[in-house]
Amino acid sequence: MINDIYFNEMYTKFVINFKEMNPIIATALFKGRTYSEYRKLLSDLLLEKKSTAAEQTEKLTHYSFLNEGRMKRLDKTLSLTKENTNKLKTLQKEYIWLVISEGWCGDAAQILPVFHKMELASDKKIDLKIVLRDENEALMNLFLIQKAKSIPILIIIDKQTGLVADHWGPRPKGAKKMIEVYKKNFGIIDEVAKTELQRWYFKDKGISTQNEIIEIISVLES
Repeated sequence: MINDIYFNEMYTKFVINFKEMNPIIATALFKGRTYSEYRKLLSDLLLEKKSTAAEQTEKLTHYSFLNEGRMKRLDKTLSLTKENTNKLKTLQKEYIWLVISEGWCGDAAQILPVFHKMELASDKKIDLKIVLRDENEALMNLFLIQKAKSIPILIIIDKQTGLVADHWGPRPKGAKKMIEVYKKNFGIIDEVAKTELQRWYFKDKGISTQNEIIEIISVLES
């Protein structure tokens, strides 16, 4: 009961601070994890041979295991361009980046490390929070892509007003185009397509993702 009272009091204070914020977004944001908390969640689940999925399967756990390796590599090797770093260091406004993700998602594994590097470069002007799609259905339903629950989705919130300024996802334009062409040619997205998508990300080195987000932020800053 004490924990419930504490949660309700903290949630009420949170909502008051962002009184213009959509209550669905406010509820999700209150439960949001930092990048390090998200990474620990995924690692801890894998120790139990589990994924973040609501329904556990060997296939999703396998994807999560692959993504763990990808994120570890990107955390060590990924770099922002000098130009993008400079833009992030000179942001005038403050933002909350709320990301809808899952540990088994191959796109999320490639993109979230980019968001984290951008957060670090922003001199605390960006506050990154991550929530799981299957635990936040109402939030996901606000940001469907052609009626599909595609992830990851980045929701950019103006920290001063609590209002959504823009959103982006689920993958960079080049990767999106590649998948669209593959599906047009073969009718499905199979393991070959997923492998080609990961190769695209490897060659791109996070440049497209950071450039597209910087383009959005530049408009918001103007």
